[in-house]
Amino acid sequence: MNKEIEKYKEKLSQTKQDLEECQQNLQLKSCFNCEKLFHCEIRKRYIDAVYNSMSKGQSGGFEF
Repeated sequence: MNKEIEKYKEKLSQTKQDLEECQQNLQLKSCFNCEKLFHCEIRKRYIDAVYNSMSKGQSGGFEF
């Protein structure tokens, strides 16, 4: 099970880095100021990674 948790943490870390790089490249402090907010694949992958990290791939509850 530890390998599974690490997989989600690694994915979250990578997608967060991708999102932060995009914000830096566009000189933004937040995605909310970006015109692509609702159509951005980088942001969508990050949101999915956050959800999967919290739920550990299970549908439903979260671990905090």
